[in-house]
Amino acid sequence: MTSKLYISAQEVAERAGVSRSAVSRTFTPGASVAPETRRRVMEAAEALGYQVNHLARGLMRNESGIVCLIVSEVATPYRSALLSMLTQKLQNVGKVAMLVNTDRSDGSVDRALKQAIRYRADASIIMSGLPDKSITQLCLKNGQRLVLINRDDDQAGPLRINLDDYEAAARVVTAFARAGCRRLAFANSQAGTPSLMAREHGFVDAAKRLGLEAIVERYGWTGYGAGQVLAQRLLTRQDRPDAVFCATDLLACGFMDAARRQFSISIPDQLCVAGFDDIEQASWTSYDLTTFAQPVDVIANEAVRWLEDNRPQQPTRIQLHANLVWRGSIRGG
Repeated sequence: MTSKLYISAQEVAERAGVSRSAVSRTFTPGASVAPETRRRVMEAAEALGYQVNHLARGLMRNESGIVCLIVSEVATPYRSALLSMLTQKLQNVGKVAMLVNTDRSDGSVDRALKQAIRYRADASIIMSGLPDKSITQLCLKNGQRLVLINRDDDQAGPLRINLDDYEAAARVVTAFARAGCRRLAFANSQAGTPSLMAREHGFVDAAKRLGLEAIVERYGWTGYGAGQVLAQRLLTRQDRPDAVFCATDLLACGFMDAARRQFSISIPDQLCVAGFDDIEQASWTSYDLTTFAQPVDVIANEAVRWLEDNRPQQPTRIQLHANLVWRGSIRGG
């Protein structure tokens, strides 16, 4: 076994006693190669430790096989689940995922994306509403195919995958009303992403249709700690709510823990709570949280299928349905 870092196809050809083109045909799916030639090439490649340079081969076809995953809040359970599913689906079709983390607000995001473009990434998938719209424009300007998940960018060309967050929020109001709740509240972060704001608007509008007023409280980023602060703000009000819809499950977990530990509130007897995302923690006995399951598998399938399909007549907008998962945080569920 040679100690060289990279073995060329020419070296394989010389060891196998065949032409350079015979090596290329051997590693090209569907190409015609004599059985004896294939055997000799494969034995030589195995002995030398040869690996096909798919990047170079792809660039000859003006394709690199690289897909950028542009994401914020990577550590949150929902985002990490979607990231895991997308990378798996991309690998299944022979793509290479390149992660661009947009949590920082400095120039590192632009530098990382421009570096990915220099590697000739074929496409990008923007996985949340937080990254600036200039990132979308940069991807399109450089000829990338683009998938936008839970965003409201209005540029022509990308595939947009969104959930019907507005309608889902209305279903929560109905559930609270059936549980006998009359003082409703929506606990949101200050991220202001399209999906979070659609849930907020859907909740407030549905409450109005039932003749109820919904309090809205926003704080911080969309995490556990923000949920605790939101609980302190809402549960110390004179008109304390008896039902709270939290924009995400992480907010709901923080909210529920603060409600129980700091205010000795019983859930769902004194307070009904719902969340969104159906993260693993939502099913834990300590939370038993009624929530909405995001169809992560469907989102990933639709994104990768669209990137693989080069037909000009393709759908450019897909709206998906979030299933309500009933658990014990709402009375009567």
